[in-house]
Amino acid sequence: MTSNQAYTLFETQSGTCAIAWSDEGVSGFRLPGDDPEQTERAMRRRFPDAALAPPTAEIAAVIDRVRDYFAGERSDFSDLPLDLSAQTDLFRQIYLATRRLGWGTTTTYGGLAGELELGPAGAWTIGQAMAKNPIPLIIPCHRVLAAGRKIGGFSAPGGTDSKLRMLELEGVELPDTTPAQQSFVF
Repeated sequence: MTSNQAYTLFETQSGTCAIAWSDEGVSGFRLPGDDPEQTERAMRRRFPDAALAPPTAEIAAVIDRVRDYFAGERSDFSDLPLDLSAQTDLFRQIYLATRRLGWGTTTTYGGLAGELELGPAGAWTIGQAMAKNPIPLIIPCHRVLAAGRKIGGFSAPGGTDSKLRMLELEGVELPDTTPAQQSFVF
């Protein structure tokens, strides 16, 4: 993990979010939840050496974009510098490919695996990377669906309901909103 980690919490129309950053860029994000204390506990667990701090000017601008997103405004995060130093090379490659999915654009675990030429277990590998995504929304894992454009899993607060709401914000209509797998909340 990179040194000089910091994080802050902030409110959106959908609830309390948190963002973590280092000198290299955004290193973590917590999607909206109803309980600010739970959001902060999750950030402290994930970034035990990070300090709660006011956002830098750059991070304040990211927070404004996140607020716009949850207010239903078209938002793009693909230009933001990220700190993915704690990730494996393969997961970094998967996350960079996922960042190319713009507003309202989706793919499937298998489609992304095919694009990256990951072979027979590729869809499973993509699913693992999405489940461990440290920067959801900014790395738009909610835009990666299960086969048949089913919702798939989602390990963020609110589970697949949150994923569905985010896709609906972007105007994505799915043929079947039944989860292809169940989410686990820890």
